[in-house]
Amino acid sequence: MSIPVAIEELQAATSRYQFAYLLTVSDDGRSHAVAVHPSWTDDGVMLIAEAGRRTSANAAARPNISLVWPPVTVEDYSLIVDGNASIAESGLTFTPTNAVLHRPAPAGSPSGSGCGSDCVPIGLVGTHTH
Repeated sequence: MSIPVAIEELQAATSRYQFAYLLTVSDDGRSHAVAVHPSWTDDGVMLIAEAGRRTSANAAARPNISLVWPPVTVEDYSLIVDGNASIAESGLTFTPTNAVLHRPAPAGSPSGSGCGSDCVPIGLVGTHTH
């Protein structure tokens, strides 16, 4: 069980990274990944202005998408955020629903999560994480 945190903490976490990968699913079930530079709006959602036609079509058809910020260094965590997309005039909007900091566990160290990795859940107010 994780402890919910304010959305402002997620905003601060994303500011550490240079870019994210936006993951959508195509009509044939294949994943589609593109590098993006999400920005936060005043109402706590992210705007992805550079979403292309395929990404936008995938998100419109299957709005449950993910953003993955790769680690800045080898020892650092990736930030993985799941959420819901919608299409707006200014681009794709993304409302986060779940977030976790993730990295492989160092060799020989036990994992607290039981998944073999070193994970730090970031609970979002009003959502449940497992």
